[in-house]
Amino acid sequence: MPPGRRAIAGVDDSKKLDAATRVVLAARIREQALVVSLGAASAREIDRINIYHATVLAMRRALARVPERLGCEPNHVLVDGKPLRTLGTVHTAVVKGDAKCYAIACASIVAKVTRDRLMHALAVRYDGYAWERNSGYGTAAHRAALDTHGLTPHHRRSFCLDEQVALLLDAAPPTDLDIPSQFIPTE
Repeated sequence: MPPGRRAIAGVDDSKKLDAATRVVLAARIREQALVVSLGAASAREIDRINIYHATVLAMRRALARVPERLGCEPNHVLVDGKPLRTLGTVHTAVVKGDAKCYAIACASIVAKVTRDRLMHALAVRYDGYAWERNSGYGTAAHRAALDTHGLTPHHRRSFCLDEQVALLLDAAPPTDLDIPSQFIPTE
């Protein structure tokens, strides 16, 4: 967001805003932002490298596009949460940053609106999962849809394993995932 410019009224933690308000604010944020860059990681990538590393991968993908859009490299980045050892960019981590920091709240709103639009598009392709209402969160209706329809390519298989859902800690780990050796415990 541009320095010295008045904050957009209503910007807050995206979880505290209803969907319609987020959509309006996201449009205003995009109009005023110096740059908006999004990054993502697929369900398959999350299954392969875990949610932490997939989050870093998505952030790196977003940051890789910033220089062409901004005209220069970012010299410092704010992130929501804890420091990321492997981000490769100087950053300040702010726990609960979307509730404490204007720029992080703006990013949170744009990200949530983008994800909601993606989930609505997937709901059209994969009827029965109620993604247009639950945005992929594990509601009772979504779990029932999984029982009825099974998994799609957009489900995180490692997250949906019965052994994990039931917390059966003695269950064998999945064998069908191509997990890079650096992520496999040695003990």
